[in-house]
Amino acid sequence: MAENGTRRWHDIMPWRSSWNWAEFRILFAIALIAGTAFGILQLGSEISAGETRAFDEAILLAFRNPADHADPIGPWWLEVMMKDVTSLGSTVVLTLITMTAIGYLLIERKFAAALFVLVAIGGGSLLSTLLKIGFERPRPDLVAHAAEVYTASFPSGHALMSAVTYLTLGALLARLQQRRRLKLYFLGVAVFLTAIIGVSRVYLGVHWPTDVLAGWCVGAAWALACWLVARWLQQRGEVEGEGEVSSL
Repeated sequence: MAENGTRRWHDIMPWRSSWNWAEFRILFAIALIAGTAFGILQLGSEISAGETRAFDEAILLAFRNPADHADPIGPWWLEVMMKDVTSLGSTVVLTLITMTAIGYLLIERKFAAALFVLVAIGGGSLLSTLLKIGFERPRPDLVAHAAEVYTASFPSGHALMSAVTYLTLGALLARLQQRRRLKLYFLGVAVFLTAIIGVSRVYLGVHWPTDVLAGWCVGAAWALACWLVARWLQQRGEVEGEGEVSSL
């Protein structure tokens, strides 16, 4: 009786089946990626036209002492803390974290997962560089920079690469856990680190807010795109080793 009721339910609402639900999630993810790409192009166009200037200036100045724009708001230790936080998104730190994760996966003989991490994070770094070259947006000139910078402003490399790295590794760790609380914990930590690193870039005056927003969006979309490719390869059986597949 219960079986007949289940069949009738699936006949009425076939999208509730696991296969259709998985397909829906993939299509939704593709839509998010496409929407992000369109949004970034639109944002870049608005930035070039100067339409985001008022928004950027208002947010940037909100983090500064009204009497002295060279002085970030808050006590002295807050600026020191933000400099420490922003280093979590630096090339050196992210590279060390990535190599440590890849080393662990190689020791565990999860070669496909190690390759996935390398391609996802390495590809994200290349994407960040190409976008900076393509847009060539100058750094903020409204306030003094509280950190050294050498590249173009849009998008924020710290925001983009922290999203790619921490979201990729957070999702990987979440996949290895059975308990829902641990899954949410790893993903939550990844999102928190990505967010606070981006905020630190605006606080230190080295990025416009729209640089950081673009970095977050592009980084998250890239990490999602890499996961879609990884899942597609799994379904085609082109990822070697069943244990490795379960880790992705």
